[in-house]
Amino acid sequence: MEFHPIIWIYSLIQWVLDKLLSPAPPPPKANLGRPRIAVIGAGLTGVSSASHCVGHGFDVMIFEAGDQKSLGGIWSRVNNTSGLQIHSIMYRFHPSVKWTAGYPDRQQIVSQITQLWQRYGLQERTKFNTRVTSARQDKRGRWVINNDPSFGHFDGVLAAVGTCGDPKMPHMPKQETFKGEIFHSSKLDGKTAAGKKVIIIGGGASAVEALEFVVHTEAASTSVLARSDKWIIPRNAFVDGLLALNIFGQETIFSWIPETLLKRFFYRDLEDLAPTSNGLFTETPMVNSDIFHQIREHKAEWLRGDIIGFSENGIRFRRRAKGVPKGGPGREIEVKGDMVIMATGYQRPSLSFLPDECFQEDYQPPKWYLQVFPPEHMSVCCNNCTYVNAIGTVGNYHIGIYTRLLLMFLVDPLARPQEYWMKRWIDMTSYLKAHAPTGAFDFFTYSELIYWFVFCVAINPFRWKWAPFVFLGIGDALPKDIVYREDQIRNGLGMKKKRHE
Repeated sequence: MEFHPIIWIYSLIQWVLDKLLSPAPPPPKANLGRPRIAVIGAGLTGVSSASHCVGHGFDVMIFEAGDQKSLGGIWSRVNNTSGLQIHSIMYRFHPSVKWTAGYPDRQQIVSQITQLWQRYGLQERTKFNTRVTSARQDKRGRWVINNDPSFGHFDGVLAAVGTCGDPKMPHMPKQETFKGEIFHSSKLDGKTAAGKKVIIIGGGASAVEALEFVVHTEAASTSVLARSDKWIIPRNAFVDGLLALNIFGQETIFSWIPETLLKRFFYRDLEDLAPTSNGLFTETPMVNSDIFHQIREHKAEWLRGDIIGFSENGIRFRRRAKGVPKGGPGREIEVKGDMVIMATGYQRPSLSFLPDECFQEDYQPPKWYLQVFPPEHMSVCCNNCTYVNAIGTVGNYHIGIYTRLLLMFLVDPLARPQEYWMKRWIDMTSYLKAHAPTGAFDFFTYSELIYWFVFCVAINPFRWKWAPFVFLGIGDALPKDIVYREDQIRNGLGMKKKRHE
């Protein structure tokens, strides 16, 4: 087998991270302690969060609406040709994950999720075919799932339902007259586009999934019909990491620098495809290096405009010039094709199982504390399911940090945030980003997220002892011992110990 030094170094780094940062899996049939957490969703985030909980000695129960084939969430449902668009070094959803490729495919991602689930003994703590419709507190402040006490009582709820639910498959005018094939971008396994003219409707992340299929099956030509201009960034860990370093999480007076560099060195002769009305730091960019290659090879075209409807041989399309807004004037054309792929995305899963007070008018998701904690219930963490747009990654170390913040809040009465101060943090962040083109919480970068975490711990001296645990997952025994001694002092002074809420 040929020796690759870069792969060897990458494997060594992963081995070191595993040894240093992975919590020890509990022994089989271990009787874990409280707080006990209800994890809703057995996708990447749910499995990762649950493994952190049990690894630190706290009991969990995972509730998954689907059967065991649903383990892995959205990754269990996408095509086999789908893979990671960002580098796997930015997709370390647990310290024990060991990637064998820079851009792993769907099978390897699902395999890593499954191995993590098994490694931490989560099989006996997972309820499949159990859709959560209600999470409510009893008189003691403990959470009851689906009004069914037989599941037990929980100290906290960690919602991990993600942002991608059922596929969106809108019906368009005269769709039934089309003589070719129509598929959703997530339903392409077993299909082939070999020698066909393919039309992709949509220009977001689902279009990336469709493009992977088109390239893999060697379509004759591809037409991407995008209603809005969207930034496209290269599939490059260095570039993607640099863009995520914008700690302000919004457009700044310096945003023209990365935008100009992208146009000059990535778009080059295709600069006309770059957006003019929206900046780079306003919505999630499309990460793909193949589309420009396909266009330059005359195997693909990228058209901006509005769908009018289907025809027998393709799509009736109103093509707009650069800078003309959605629904604006343009020239009507027919884009001919044999196969139409609806890259129209997914329905966002609902959080309606949470109490109504989590959705106050001025403090609805994503306007929550640290974007995931509803101010009315600090014992609820909606990990990776409230964000709208971002530059960075949804599958990295923040999953563990959010989980450990929840555990800290539940274990340490003096570290718990109060509703008043949670709302003031939301107000402060809204004020600081008042001039952002998007809402304050509608876009963020990974470095801004790290700043939120640091601020959260630094602002309260009683959280300082938890810093190694929160950020690295180490040293939980010492802060728990200090909390025990603090409780003794408080009880000795006659101070009533507060409950979790």
